[in-house]
Amino acid sequence: MTARVSVEDVERVAELAHLELKPEETGAMLHDLNAILDYVAELNELDTTGVAPLAQVSELLDAAGSGLRRDEVQPSLDRAMVLAEAPETNGVFFKVPKVIER
Repeated sequence: MTARVSVEDVERVAELAHLELKPEETGAMLHDLNAILDYVAELNELDTTGVAPLAQVSELLDAAGSGLRRDEVQPSLDRAMVLAEAPETNGVFFKVPKVIER
């Protein structure tokens, strides 16, 4: 294990994530974050010599047999029909309540 998360670190991360942790939740979060760091430290010990770096896992899949759908334009839902089902619109977009106060 290389790093330890402190209670102050947990409180700062919660603040940055806009989470309101109850005092009894801080201990569990402290344990979980330290467990994550322990696992990352364990992964860092693996010998990856000869393993090619990847930008994403799908690079491992061959184009023919990947099972991924082709990237092509397909018809979408009718805008008027979808907006008719919405609780509130301006005729072009959905109107939603403000959720960010800061």
